[in-house]
Order: sequence, then C-alpha cells, then structure tokens
Amino acid sequence: MSTSVNLEDVPSESIMSELLRRMKCSSKPDKRLILIGPPGSGKGTQSPIIKDEYCLCHLATGDMLRAAVAAKTPLGIKAKEAMDKGELVSDDLVVGIIDEALKKPSCQKGFILDGFPRTVVQAEKLDVMLQNRGTKVDKVLNFAIDDAILEERITGRWIHPASGRSYHTKFAPPKVPGTDDVTGEPLIQRKDDTAAVLKSRLEAFHRQTEPVIDYYAKKGNVVNLPAEKPPQAVTAEVKTALS
Repeated sequence: MSTSVNLEDVPSESIMSELLRRMKCSSKPDKRLILIGPPGSGKGTQSPIIKDEYCLCHLATGDMLRAAVAAKTPLGIKAKEAMDKGELVSDDLVVGIIDEALKKPSCQKGFILDGFPRTVVQAEKLDVMLQNRGTKVDKVLNFAIDDAILEERITGRWIHPASGRSYHTKFAPPKVPGTDDVTGEPLIQRKDDTAAVLKSRLEAFHRQTEPVIDYYAKKGNVVNLPAEKPPQAVTAEVKTALS
C-alpha cells in the first residue's frame, strides 16, 4: 500500500476500538449487496446503517473512479484517458476498479454496490468478475416507491444556502413560508429538486434499471423494500431481508 500508516503514531484507543470492531465483525456472515432505487428513495439513509451493521464496504463507482484517477493506478490512468476524450469509461474498466477495491481489508466481509450496475451488460460483467473470485451477489435491495410519492418528497425540499438547513413544505415547513427560521433569509430550491428535472431523472432511472431488476429477479435474489415507509421501518425490513 502506498499510503502506509505508522501504527506507533495511532492512539491506543483507536487501535483497540478497531480491533474490537474487527472481532465483532468476524462472526458476521459475508454479504454482497446491490442497492437500486430512484433519487430520493432513501438509499443514502439506509446505506451507512447496512454498512455498519454487517461490516461491509460501500462502493460508489463514481467516487471510486475519481479516486483511481487521483491515485494514478493503471486502471485510473486508462479511465482518465477516456474522460479527457469526453468518452464514457468502459464497463470493463469500472468492473476492474471494483475488483481492485474488493482486495481491501474493509471489503473482507462483503460490499454494498450503489449506482452500479445500471445496465444488464454491466450486471453480467459484474457476475463474471465475482464468479472468478468464487463469490456472487447475495441480494439486490430494490427501494420501490411510487413516483408520485417521490415527487412530493423531493419537490417539497427547500434549503437555506448559507447554513445548509433544509425544510420541506409538507413534512418540515419553515415557520414563515419561503424563509429560513433562524435568519429570515429566503430559501431556495435546488435545480435537481424541481418537478421537470425529477420527471426526466425518473424516466431515465426506470428505463435503465428495470431490465437490471428483471435480470436479478430471474436469479431470485431481489428484495422489494417499501421505500415509502419511514426510515426506521425500512431499516427493519432490510434487517429481515438480510437475516
């Protein structure tokens, strides 16, 4: 590893808590999970909970690509060449970067893949790579939610740009419509949170991912989660599905 840490300089409490965490993790069953869900379906809320509960590593392909490019790994250099030409990074490259990441100790117990695979071809390539490692995808968690509920969730979001405070016209409204409770400054809506943008994102999401969900459903490892429920209820459903 290029960025080696001198353990003599790490506080004892940190080493002890990491050892205790690893001992606790050693008894957990391995899990290889894929999370699929439209924007606003709650994947971002559940992902860290699942990661900590089952000692998995979280693989977000966009972040991994940027990290590989920054670290100038052989795959990162190839990815940068494609990006510089304005081309999409090939599926083989992305699967290669996932393969590299799975060698890390943090991925020993398995992984959560988020944002990949987006197409059936990617799913097939991922399966081949995992097969070569003697593993497979255990469960695909599908955050199923009605588009109309999502629209209400997302288009109701307003933020105070300076502080990052967020409000929701229905679920957490400001005291005075359109203004921040603390400063009285106007609230804004993010460009991505408008109905028109959301509609096109959802159309693209359904078009792309429904075939992927069908692909895994044929293998019998898709779990449909009722993502319209409150977060705690969804967490409980996840735990039931993975137990």
